[in-house]
Amino acid sequence: MSTPTTPQTLDAWLQLLEARHPKVIDLGLERCRDVWQRMGSPRPAPQLFLVAGTNGKGSTVATICGILGGLGYRHGSYTSPHLYRYNERVRVQGEEVSDARLLDAFERVEAARGATSLSYFEFGTLAAFSILARSKLDYAVLEIGLGGRLDAVNLLDADCAVITPIGLDHQEYLGSDLQSIGREKAGIIRAGRPVVCGEENPPASVLHAAAALGAPVRRLGVDFRAAAQAEGVRFSAGECVLDLPPPALPGPHQVANMATGIAAVLELLPNVARDAEGLARGLRSVELPGRFERLAERPTLWLDVGHNPLGAQAVAAALGELLAEGRIRQCLCVLAMLGDKDAAGVVTELRDAVSAWYCAGTSGSRGQGAEQLAARIRDAAGASPVRCFSSVSAALDAAMAEATPEDGVLVFGSFLTAAEAGRHWRRRRR
Repeated sequence: MSTPTTPQTLDAWLQLLEARHPKVIDLGLERCRDVWQRMGSPRPAPQLFLVAGTNGKGSTVATICGILGGLGYRHGSYTSPHLYRYNERVRVQGEEVSDARLLDAFERVEAARGATSLSYFEFGTLAAFSILARSKLDYAVLEIGLGGRLDAVNLLDADCAVITPIGLDHQEYLGSDLQSIGREKAGIIRAGRPVVCGEENPPASVLHAAAALGAPVRRLGVDFRAAAQAEGVRFSAGECVLDLPPPALPGPHQVANMATGIAAVLELLPNVARDAEGLARGLRSVELPGRFERLAERPTLWLDVGHNPLGAQAVAAALGELLAEGRIRQCLCVLAMLGDKDAAGVVTELRDAVSAWYCAGTSGSRGQGAEQLAARIRDAAGASPVRCFSSVSAALDAAMAEATPEDGVLVFGSFLTAAEAGRHWRRRRR
């Protein structure tokens, strides 16, 4: 299928896709639907979970996949963005797909595209649909990239729509308030199909959209619950009560993500509530880098891809527990964020847990310099010192050098920030 002008490597393909569409984010389904239909409208699996929300999407996808795997079902997933390698976005049975499979899929999309211009995300989404559709899956779990209603993943009809906690993010695309953002997220709901919400009080716009479509809603804290116990988590939904292992991912907020994933699986597979062993096996298998991930001890080093106040709130709760228990003396934060993110809001959520800020710049059209970031957060940081560094790597080196063995260092602000820090730290260890 390839021609002399077709890129021959994954890196070359990705460079081409980044360069040739006029907009990085180009919401709307028309162009993508046209190409998808010319490809034969591939459906990734007979049964689909679609996961939207502001925070917790990746953890919830990983939980659903872990459970499906533990129960013996053949499953695949599509998530974005990636942390280290593009291949992370498409997984079959929990394993990243190969470069060869991505290249084949890219060529199939290119052959169907004709004169239609697709964004980097749209092109990759259609390639993911094609790969998963050829993988003979029982279930596929797909993360919405941005919003819901106009996101390319929403070409598919969800058998179960999952909406994780909603906060303020991407307001320039989704609206300036929670009701507007919730309305966009609710665009993944389908008539009569179940909706699982990972918060007790989602925006009313989500509940109104579900009611208009006759879609039953299950809410955390209302229709299902989860409580941490000494030995694990007790999950309950109606008469179903399950004693399960603790979340494999760190942080108290992961109890809610775990419960949301369990509730979603039970919507399509209610009988698996009888297989506590399979559920537990699946929950123990869950892995996801960059979510309050611990990379080192003495001082403790954590990596988190969070980039908005809601994500910062979850990490602040985790740090608060560690500080209260005396497991760390103080926390230093390496912070690098895109210019269109609410940096002051992030620092406001984290400031009670953070003693010093080490700011670094981010590159690209949405990036900002360390000095610009520092100026935006100084008022929110209060009396805590704010310093600037030439790179995330330099900021991390400084924070780790100045931390005592009893301290913690948090790297926070974006996937790009976490990726640079993770790569740098692994190079240092080698």
